[in-house]
Amino acid sequence: MVAIVNKSLTFEEFLGWDDGSGRSFELVNGVAMPVSEPNAKHEDVVDGLCQLLSNHCQSLQLPYVPRQGKQIRLNPTSDGIESSRKADIVVFAKEEWDRMRQTSASAAAHIPPPLAIEVVSTNWRDDYRIKLNEYETLGVLEYWIVDYAGLGGVQYIGSPKRPTTTIHRLIEGEYQAQPYQGEAAIFSPTFPQLALTTDQIVAMTES
Repeated sequence: MVAIVNKSLTFEEFLGWDDGSGRSFELVNGVAMPVSEPNAKHEDVVDGLCQLLSNHCQSLQLPYVPRQGKQIRLNPTSDGIESSRKADIVVFAKEEWDRMRQTSASAAAHIPPPLAIEVVSTNWRDDYRIKLNEYETLGVLEYWIVDYAGLGGVQYIGSPKRPTTTIHRLIEGEYQAQPYQGEAAIFSPTFPQLALTTDQIVAMTES
């Protein structure tokens, strides 16, 4: 539906809302807020990673379904106001994806997904700070920050800055971070058999 919103939206209402502009939105404290459109290299990394993970899941018959640009429902405020994030890649449990296939509602992470991936843009602080805190609080078991251009602060990726993939694993309610650079093999708890390096991710922007 196309609507002019003058009240706080619930997550369900937001999924059915459309302003007719074709822009992408996130739900921020009950208000639909536009998000910046990614550049071409960002799109290449998202496309390449999602295809890689999809092929990996299919070849090993893993119970996961990777999808691009899906909303993740965040924890509501104490007074019930809802928010969401449109993650670059969401890896759904296959059981949850199959459940959504039985409905006509928009596909979205209504419950914490096993894995969320954000590809870093110029607003890198959102990925390294704000989204990390949101996903940690929500209980997303694994969170990747893919910094293919080495844009993040030195406290996250070191100096000199280099392309870095940081895997965050939720342990006792807190994320434990492990950064990977160059040809170091990335270890994902969700995909322990995945063969991937940061150099391979960077190469996705060059093909």
